[in-house]
Amino acid sequence: MTPTPGPGGAVRQGSLRELNLAVVLGRIAAAERPPSRADLAAETGLTRATVSAVVEDLITGRLVTEAEPAPRTGAGRPARGLVLAGKGPAGLGLEINVDYLAVCVVDLAGRVRHHTVRRADLRPVSPADALHRLVELAGQARTEAAAQGLTLAGAALGVPGLVDDAGTVRLAPNLGWRDVPVPTLLAGLPPLTERVDGVPPIVVDNEANLSALGELHADTDGPSSFLHISGEVGIGAGIVLDGDLFRGARGWSGEIGHIPVHSQGRSCRCGGRGCLEQYAGQEAILAAAGLDRADLPADTAPLRLAELAAAGSADALGALHEAGTALGIAVASVVNLLDLDTVVLGGGYAPLTPWLRPPVLDEISRRVLTAAWSPVTVRPAALGADAAAVGAAGSVVRRIIARPAGWLARTG
Repeated sequence: MTPTPGPGGAVRQGSLRELNLAVVLGRIAAAERPPSRADLAAETGLTRATVSAVVEDLITGRLVTEAEPAPRTGAGRPARGLVLAGKGPAGLGLEINVDYLAVCVVDLAGRVRHHTVRRADLRPVSPADALHRLVELAGQARTEAAAQGLTLAGAALGVPGLVDDAGTVRLAPNLGWRDVPVPTLLAGLPPLTERVDGVPPIVVDNEANLSALGELHADTDGPSSFLHISGEVGIGAGIVLDGDLFRGARGWSGEIGHIPVHSQGRSCRCGGRGCLEQYAGQEAILAAAGLDRADLPADTAPLRLAELAAAGSADALGALHEAGTALGIAVASVVNLLDLDTVVLGGGYAPLTPWLRPPVLDEISRRVLTAAWSPVTVRPAALGADAAAVGAAGSVVRRIIARPAGWLARTG
């Protein structure tokens, strides 16, 4: 393990300690079974004394705890394994979408400890009002987290739109937002999290990106490259390549909902025509199924469509086939461009996968050049509609695991 030299080529003791903390905690987090101190010394090349000192710091800082001892198998006391602590820092995941707000708390091990969804049509609501409502939900989550021994150490917010590096939502057409300085608006509201060195108080990102990250870390045995599509009123995509989220030059990749599937088709809120959202977005599917006046909440509409499709409703089946065909046209373009072999249907698409998958695969087989000898898998997301909020919260705890010294500085 080679530490980074400081000024003049000397290694600062603080930097070496920070590196050792991150290495040991990362090993514990990634281990399939709880490693002992001796295991960690053997894996990292650190001395046993160094590992023991680092582990004690992590235990004192409520980042790590000792697992229950294994049963005795012979003479001597069995070594105690180490696991991520169930009480200590946690991540706060937030989502603002067209017709709901969501809040999620995830602990260091990635377990969801609190999750709330509030239905609300946010299109007629100002950005400031929407954020105020979200902060109210976050306050409830903070209280619930504290009751479980958790401290919110950072937050991430997913928004269905283009977000720049400063957290400004440049455009969210389905919400009607343009150039909304989210961090500035949040600064005037009660703080969402505790102050922790190295962890931003809040990160704002595209909700499809956070969903893709949630899927990547929820399915550790899954592919390292895939296209994750979030099907809500709008349609966004997160692109994962070799285990990393592909953001593009300005962080705005993945706007699959505005790929035109009919060149002279329906007008879209973005100003274009024939966009995928107009044929495969949730509102478009409900309208085609004759349910546009049914006043179905966002979190129940896909389930209702699935029920009708399973019962053989001709309208529901026709609407889903039309949506799947449009989706397949757009997906085929992305697969041809990026050579991906896995497409994950998330958000409202997850429960509808049995009916969307056949027409999507039909279009892929017709349009993807390599489809005959390199098949593409289309499957539902592991996290479904919760992916954005869970992925947002998970991104916070991964930052803590990568840089635990910041949290320990707060607790020390």
